[in-house]
Amino acid sequence: MFTGIIEELGRVVAYEPGQTGARITIGCSAILQDATLGASIAVNGACLTAVELSPEKFSADLAPETLRRTNLGDLSEGSVVNLERPLRANSRLDGHFVLGHVDGTARVESLEELGDGNWWLRIRIPADLSKYIVSKGSLAVDGTSLTVAAIQGDLTSFTIIPHTYRHTAIHAYQPGAKTNVEVDILAKHLEKLVSKA
Repeated sequence: MFTGIIEELGRVVAYEPGQTGARITIGCSAILQDATLGASIAVNGACLTAVELSPEKFSADLAPETLRRTNLGDLSEGSVVNLERPLRANSRLDGHFVLGHVDGTARVESLEELGDGNWWLRIRIPADLSKYIVSKGSLAVDGTSLTVAAIQGDLTSFTIIPHTYRHTAIHAYQPGAKTNVEVDILAKHLEKLVSKA
């Protein structure tokens, strides 16, 4: 489980496609200080397993389902990615409950400067996920816990503060880019419970 508070920006140093999946290697340092082989690391919000480790990078295998459901298959050497280690049981929960199980991808519509280092991000949400998104609720976008500021049809908007803009991959977003989204797990459980009542 994760919180959506990005700890480090990593960079793709290698991407090796296979017959059905792929292997990705990410250059980073801070999140590897206490990592062990088999550790879970969220890459753009997708929980991956470290299968190779060194002090400056780690590699993870991407299953066909991961490639189908996330933006990880669109990455190439040099791509910037959000990284987070799993939540410890004795840690503060600064963001929201993020499982690292990406529900789908959304397209960046725009990223506009508001002034004083603040930005307005708009993404186009797939129809099957929009029912889980509520104003002032949380949404994990490429693993970053964001608060929904506005909803207009299939467009969901967020105010991005200067810290988030500088310390996440959001600063590199371009219109049309795919972002990973994970909706609130509580909303999905509630929907299933209510549908059986």
